[in-house]
Amino acid sequence: MVLSVGEILVDMMGVIKNGKTTYERKAGGAPFNLACGVKAFGKKAGFVGSVGEDIHGEFLLNFAVSKNFDYLQIKTDQKRNTTLAFVENDDNGERHFCFYRKNTADAFLPEIDDEVLKSADIIHIGSLMLSEKAGLKYAVKLLKKAKELGKEVSFDVNFRSAIFKNERQAIDAYKKIIEYADIVKFSSEEAEIFGKDFLTAFPKKLVLLTLGKDGSKWFFEGKSSSVPTADISPVDTTGAGDAFFAAVLSKLDGVSKSTWSDEFLNDALLFGNCAGALNTLGKGAIDFLPSLRQIEELKKTIEKN
Repeated sequence: MVLSVGEILVDMMGVIKNGKTTYERKAGGAPFNLACGVKAFGKKAGFVGSVGEDIHGEFLLNFAVSKNFDYLQIKTDQKRNTTLAFVENDDNGERHFCFYRKNTADAFLPEIDDEVLKSADIIHIGSLMLSEKAGLKYAVKLLKKAKELGKEVSFDVNFRSAIFKNERQAIDAYKKIIEYADIVKFSSEEAEIFGKDFLTAFPKKLVLLTLGKDGSKWFFEGKSSSVPTADISPVDTTGAGDAFFAAVLSKLDGVSKSTWSDEFLNDALLFGNCAGALNTLGKGAIDFLPSLRQIEELKKTIEKN
């Protein structure tokens, strides 16, 4: 099982029509999107998060229950609001975020029972909580426990400097979590922030680099490989990275690291590239998660070329 821990929030998806912007409410949050993806791609998935005691929190709770996760633990915080993210897309489908998260619940997560942690193969951690002292402390404590239990830890950098006091504070917080991670995902923009050499600084870690229309790349044990993707015109890139990472983790889940060959990793990333590409064909991170059949068909097309 992949146990994903972190933010679950409401994505308010903006649409401009006749000069007016309207917003549609969607469930979101990178680690929640990832858990939905892992489940959709046929593997066991669990999710742990926190919402406020409000109409948005109730919406997210009902939505999460409908996904039939193998484990679900969402805390309802009576003191804090549910986190909101307003999302708008430019003409290329690229998204732009504005977070409403003052006094919100996303960084104040519930404790997880050791038996639940033991049942997971991979423990995935979200990054939004890291901007709060309580969230960073929670994350470090959780990852220390995960390592004690011999679990693989995955981390999506998902860099958001705007929610920190400054970029230096953000980088320090992310580096602290990367220290514990066995599998780390960067976008090309994030790689620029941390420096190209940073990607190869941890040969024992599996480092994934997403490159948009150029596919993705992996780095592991001193080796690396670039993996192509499909030529697709995106409608909305929201959640594409989450779908990619969910697909890759669904391939890694339950497979011993000692058996991760070049061929195996190339196949896992191609599967991820196809999932991420197909997810951009509709609006929202979760509503347009592709089926296994769609992914495999696109994968076969790329392999033929």
